[in-house]
Amino acid sequence: MELKVSRKSKPEKTIVKVSNIEIGSGKPVIIAGPCAVEGEEEYLKEALFLKEAGVQILRGGAFKPRTSPYTFAGLGEEGLKILARAREITGMPVVTEVLDPRDVEIVAQYADILQIGSRNMQNFTLLKEVGLINKPVLLKRGLAATLKEWLLAAEYIVAAGNEQVILCERGIRTFEDYTRNTFDLAGMVAALDLTHLPVIADPSHATGRRELVGRVALGALAAGADGIMVEVHPEPVKALSDGQQSLDYNEFQNLMTMVKRFISQSA
Repeated sequence: MELKVSRKSKPEKTIVKVSNIEIGSGKPVIIAGPCAVEGEEEYLKEALFLKEAGVQILRGGAFKPRTSPYTFAGLGEEGLKILARAREITGMPVVTEVLDPRDVEIVAQYADILQIGSRNMQNFTLLKEVGLINKPVLLKRGLAATLKEWLLAAEYIVAAGNEQVILCERGIRTFEDYTRNTFDLAGMVAALDLTHLPVIADPSHATGRRELVGRVALGALAAGADGIMVEVHPEPVKALSDGQQSLDYNEFQNLMTMVKRFISQSA
């Protein structure tokens, strides 16, 4: 049986629309924001900065899956309300992660795109649940998932009725321990060939090192990614989550200058 997400079943590219933004249309989409929503005043200030910088979609975690149970795990519904407030002020759609099938309904009330994180890529109950909603789903590749497993996870969502799926290559775990993960550029390109779904890259989680994020982001765009998702924080050393891989404002502005130059040269 041919997968619904396969290019063979649908040769033309799927374009996922959120607000007035098209993901998969040929023009890269930039998603950015802090790893976690830490407070309303801070997040709204950052949202305004990101809008001015040229970002199209805001990111921020309200529910955070953390390796240690003693680290900051997000503000929950209060974080969702802050995201909604940021959308109201900036006009930018927001993406945030959902961890539990029981939370899909409430997250969908606030978010424009629901993210399935790498640890939940094979949470089949959750995949089926987001397959029942009428909102885009951003599906991250699992920590050690093969391309086939990643596409089959997407198939669960599409088979349940939701064809608005965006794939995200965020690196896989290998023997290399200098970077947080190993960014699988070849895997990302293969996914672009194998599926009609949009494929974006997350160079922040792929590298875990802010000094590597910009070049990996540009490499992903040069290889055909439909967009990038980057973590940004005004003071990364004070971030409650993933500060080591977050760009500060100057670093992000430098990246956006290079991204805009790349897009204009590729047009």
